[in-house]
Amino acid sequence: MTYQEKKSIVSIISAIFIFITYCLYMFPQFPNSGVESEAFRFWGSFVLILTLISIAAHIIISIIFNIFYRITTREKEPKFADELDKLIDLKANRNSFFVFIIGFVLAMGSLIIYQPSQVMFIILIISGFISDVVGSVTKLYHYKRGV
Repeated sequence: MTYQEKKSIVSIISAIFIFITYCLYMFPQFPNSGVESEAFRFWGSFVLILTLISIAAHIIISIIFNIFYRITTREKEPKFADELDKLIDLKANRNSFFVFIIGFVLAMGSLIIYQPSQVMFIILIISGFISDVVGSVTKLYHYKRGV
């Protein structure tokens, strides 16, 4: 298995772990009162903190993965990206953005059909998570099967 395939697998697992762990921590804190401003404050802090934690955790996991990879294989991380790597990154980004845009449209559509604002936030959060996983799965697929 190549470095890129291993990195994609670690990215998929870490994204799922971070998202599930954070959701299990935050959802019990959802305000039970019917005040809309408290719900907006909860969802705003949910998205902001999830973004910051996700970025920090991905950086830390990437550093740990590179250290572990170097110790176990005695190889350095590839320092260059050839045309294949760039093409795979572009395809992964395209698929990831496509999934997020679909989720964004669905979230806005939920407001049109008079769903509660919580539905919009849940759809946005889930589409962000799924787009992250789809991007990593796309990279893994193309490194395994080719372009």
